[in-house]
Order: sequence, then C-alpha cells, then structure tokens
Amino acid sequence: MESSISTTETALVAGLRAGDAAAYEQLVRDYGGRMLVVCERLLFNREDAKDAVQDAFVSVFRSLHTFDGRSQFSTWLHRIAINASLMKLRTKRRHPEQSIEELLPVFISDGHQKDPGSRWTMSSNEIFERNETQQLIRSKIESLPESYRNVLILRDIEELDTETVAVMLELSVGAVKVRLHRARQALRTLLQPIFGETSK
Repeated sequence: MESSISTTETALVAGLRAGDAAAYEQLVRDYGGRMLVVCERLLFNREDAKDAVQDAFVSVFRSLHTFDGRSQFSTWLHRIAINASLMKLRTKRRHPEQSIEELLPVFISDGHQKDPGSRWTMSSNEIFERNETQQLIRSKIESLPESYRNVLILRDIEELDTETVAVMLELSVGAVKVRLHRARQALRTLLQPIFGETSK
C-alpha cells in the first residue's frame, strides 16, 4: 500500500523521531489549535480541553514509533486527541446520566409517531452551516446524556466511521448504531421548538 503521508508530514515525523526541538515547535504550531477544537467538542470545557491536548502530545511522543504512514499524520493526531478527551471523560467524576427516553418520539399502535412535530423551515445542513445557530446547537448537544452525545459527536461532527467509534468507545457496532439513532432523534426533539415551522 502506498503511503498517504505528505512530504511535509514525512519531514515533520522524521524531525520528531530525531528529537528535533524545531519539529516539536512546528507540531504544536501547526496542529495544536486543531486538536484543541476537537477536545473542546467532546469536553465542553476549555481548561479540560487544554489538559487533554497536553495528554495527547505526550501520547504522540510515546507512540510515534507506531505511526506507519498509511494514513495522514493529521488523521493520526486527530484520533489521539479524541482518545485523550475520552480518557479525560472516563477519569472525571460524573453525575449519573439522565434518561434520554423523554426526548425520543412516541409511537402509537399503528406504528405512526404520536407527535411528529412540524416541518423544519431549513434543512439540517443549512442549520449547521449558519454561524449564529452553531452555539445554540452546541448547547443542545451538550445537554444530551454523555454516552449518546459522544457517539453523535464522533460520527456526525468528527465524521469517524462506525467501526472506529465502536473501538474508541469500547462498544459493539450495533450499540453505536442504536445510540446514534437515538441521539439524533433526541437532538431533533430539542431543536424542534427552534427550527420547526410555527403553527398558523
């Protein structure tokens, strides 16, 4: 298989493996900001995210010998940043999760949804692309139970495939699919009063 790593990344990795201080500075400068964004998406706390990025950089140096160049270096760093965030979530003392059931649709005996809600005035893509709504959506995602929120973020925002998410969260592929479906339904319920059409 041909290497997916770019010439620039190859030089950076070589410098890091050689212990070059300039390569370390370039790593932080070129990728630190992106990794911080990823960590903040999962942790919803800037200080925790900064700690996770530091942990991620430590992991990078410890596992640099395992990087084989079959993926882009940035992709490898992205996974490490996610893993550092998930590790931080696991080690933090968490409150018991609230139930997601009240946010899920209810179906009647004929299989139809009891209250399908009104049609949205914008498509999902339009909603997520509007800057003024991104913070609102972020707050609604944060309100989801963590086990569902993480699946939603990793699949729909970080765009990882289902199998990768399953490995990262130590779940079966089937469990990831179920949680993702339920998380999407719950998020739609939370956003319905804002983006659904108002009744005439």
